[in-house]
Amino acid sequence: MATTNIKDEARRMIDEMADDSTWDDLMSKIYVRQAIESGLADSHAGRTTSVETVRAEFGVGK
Repeated sequence: MATTNIKDEARRMIDEMADDSTWDDLMSKIYVRQAIESGLADSHAGRTTSVETVRAEFGVGK
């Protein structure tokens, strides 16, 4: 993901929320965004494991 100004992005996220949103709604939105960005960064850096490898490691079939 491109580098963005976090304050501007937080404002945009808040502006998109419903007027009756709760603090929990906001926290959830921020957590999900951070988790996605972290996962994308791991993927781009090659820090991932294939589904096949995980299945083999845990003995799970298809």
